[in-house]
Amino acid sequence: MFGIGMSELLVVLVIVLIIFGAGKLPEIGAGLGKGIRNFKNATSEGEKKEQLENKKDSTEP
Repeated sequence: MFGIGMSELLVVLVIVLIIFGAGKLPEIGAGLGKGIRNFKNATSEGEKKEQLENKKDSTEP
């Protein structure tokens, strides 16, 4: 996973916990999840649009 070991991941999580506190972690996780979901949707819409354009170009005389 990106060359990050368990100990490095644990250090990052502890730092995030210290900076933001335990109360904000669920909000941060939800926001991060929504951001990733929106990114995936945007990239898949772009791919669908590109496929439609390629199909349209190949069917035109």
